[in-house]
Amino acid sequence: MNTQGQDEGFQPEKFKAVPPLLVLPPEVKPPVIERSPVLPARRSLPARIGRGIYSAIGWCFGMLSLIGGLAVISVIPIVNLLSLGYLLHVSATISRTGRLRDGFIGLRHAGQLGGIVLGIWLVLWPARFIAMLRDSAVIVDPQRVGGWSVGLWIITVLTSLHIIWALLRGGKLRHFFWPAPIRFVRWLGTPDKFITARDAVWETAAGLRLPELFWLGTRGFAGTVLWLLIPVGLMILASKIAHNAGILVSILGGLLLMGVLLIIPFQQVWFARENRFRAFIDIGPVCRLAGRAPFKFWFALSLTLVMAVPLFLLKIELTPAEITWLPALFFVVFGLPARLMTGWAIGRAEQREASPNFLLRWFCRVAALGLALPFVFCYVVILFFTQYISWNGTLSLLEQHAFLVPSPF
Repeated sequence: MNTQGQDEGFQPEKFKAVPPLLVLPPEVKPPVIERSPVLPARRSLPARIGRGIYSAIGWCFGMLSLIGGLAVISVIPIVNLLSLGYLLHVSATISRTGRLRDGFIGLRHAGQLGGIVLGIWLVLWPARFIAMLRDSAVIVDPQRVGGWSVGLWIITVLTSLHIIWALLRGGKLRHFFWPAPIRFVRWLGTPDKFITARDAVWETAAGLRLPELFWLGTRGFAGTVLWLLIPVGLMILASKIAHNAGILVSILGGLLLMGVLLIIPFQQVWFARENRFRAFIDIGPVCRLAGRAPFKFWFALSLTLVMAVPLFLLKIELTPAEITWLPALFFVVFGLPARLMTGWAIGRAEQREASPNFLLRWFCRVAALGLALPFVFCYVVILFFTQYISWNGTLSLLEQHAFLVPSPF
């Protein structure tokens, strides 16, 4: 027997806990293996140039569609309040951010609607051509016009189906050039095709925000008329007075109108921004903002009045109802920049602190007011004499296209 092992026996104190090899001290953290982020593939230079050109063309087409849509809307009674509401909404949006680029609202929807109108106009050309040939056949030989009539009916039915299918696909301009028959067959097999089309139409209509713009334009029209009613009413009343008192009444109305013109463009923006009708008489905040950036306010006011003067020439003769939208294009084109700059002036003034120098601050205010008064005076004089060349006579004094609906009548 091994007595040495028995003598020593089991001694547990000789066995000490050995720290595991894979456990690190708490102050030492295991290395973190970071993976490089997967970056999107960089487009080539020709692809970027092509994408930029495509975006620029889409922006220009949307802008043209927007101007054309506003021109058409502005000549329709009652509905033309939508155009005024849009212009007020644009000014209010810029006044909140101080950035002009934020004022180009609804270009995507306008481009989509413009593409639908252009696509339908192009697709209807074959039917127009067949109708023209049918009318010519009626003059040449009325007894042999039956074939042309049948052909016209067939072309009309096929064109109508093609237009409906293009609208269901999204209404983009390219959808009107290719009918996509395979996709049409697959679409017929989908169970919820009509529900999807209904939801798309509702989403597009909701994105236009027509009720909101109409309500904004209605209140903006009413508030502006209340500001202009007394001075313009005095000028109209003066034309009915034969003796010298009419001159005094006319001068009084002109002086009151000059005071109104100094503030009404910016009061409209303030109303649209606050979305409260009482904001039309809330003059204090607008005057404080004008004191912060007097020259920006002067520039916006001068631009509004200068761009409104040439449009009085389009009111000399009554425009035929068929082409009333054509002069309205000029009213929108000349009026939109003024609305943009008015909102920009308020937005930049709100982001700017007033000058701590009392003398410099009041010198700038007085100088801006002195620069604005000649523009306001000339506008009032021109407005007074337009009643003698306008189709509507003295009632043309109420047609303030610079502040109301952008329309000749």
